[in-house]
Amino acid sequence: MNTDTPSSRRHLPDAPLLAAVAGRVPTRRPVWFMRQAGRSLPEYRKIRAGIGMLDSCFDADLVAEITLQPVRRHGVDAAILFSDIVVPLKAAGIDLDIVTGTGPVVANPVRSAADVAALPRLDAEQVAPVADAIGILTKELGETALIGFAGAPFTLASYLVEGGPSRNHEKTKALMRSDPNTWHTLLDTLADTTITFLQSQLAAGIDALQLFDSWAGALSLADYREFVLPHSTKVFDAVREAGVPKIHFGVGTGELLGAMGDAGADVVGVDWRIPLDVAVERVGPGKALQGNLDPAVLFAGWDAVESEVRRIVAEADRAIEAGAVGHVFNLGHGVLPDTDPDVLTRVVELVHSL
Repeated sequence: MNTDTPSSRRHLPDAPLLAAVAGRVPTRRPVWFMRQAGRSLPEYRKIRAGIGMLDSCFDADLVAEITLQPVRRHGVDAAILFSDIVVPLKAAGIDLDIVTGTGPVVANPVRSAADVAALPRLDAEQVAPVADAIGILTKELGETALIGFAGAPFTLASYLVEGGPSRNHEKTKALMRSDPNTWHTLLDTLADTTITFLQSQLAAGIDALQLFDSWAGALSLADYREFVLPHSTKVFDAVREAGVPKIHFGVGTGELLGAMGDAGADVVGVDWRIPLDVAVERVGPGKALQGNLDPAVLFAGWDAVESEVRRIVAEADRAIEAGAVGHVFNLGHGVLPDTDPDVLTRVVELVHSL
């Protein structure tokens, strides 16, 4: 699929997020929250009542409405497409479901070369509802940037191999080590799936994209470079010509930040374990940073929240002085379901005021 700038992509030179990650001086420090589309919002729970998660992700009107809700409520500087990292796997025909309280569960885990060879390939038409939702959103969002996203090959592989979420990723690491040829074939296949999903979003008009490697933090730096980095690089290389900012994020990836930047992102997401002025030393100059308020701090009372927001902004300013291109304020992971939405709104107002 052609990823050149489509006629549907908007020209948003003054959007704070796009300005900040391009090294321009934004009109205000941009802020958005991972998992802002849903989770904590009562209007989200109301509109999704009785509708399964994956069913929601394939309803274009519902996707658009849920994506817009946090923009309306909080005044964030970016909308992130309401979806799930397993959506392209489901669309391709893999038998899986998202179980409440558990997460994605795969009916037939991938454990052998034959299993990998049998994996279905994704066609862009299979995710057409996602593209349709983007078409609605680009008309509704005005000057607010729209971030599309996908799961990185390693994290998708971890769900397929384990059969669901895992604390130790023992089956994943065992396959990686015991049968590296099968492992690399699996990740190459999943990279193609991710590329197709992202190219579909780009053609529909997203303004930026984020690649989530949620579980990469389970790996050593050496294993990441050998078994994961080439495949994430393949994804970023395939979407580079589209010309939109590319964000890369994982949890517990403090030791991997430099390598994750090497994969080809313009922006590296940092979780709360690493200060931003330390993270810039690991990532190196020439890239923007995103993060990194601990989501749990939002439960601590406003004085604590305000103190942490101010600390992070100060660290981000030092990171920019040390060579970071810019800073996008965010959490160090997703919004927790019981978060008070009013606290998120106050965080946005505070960040914009600094």
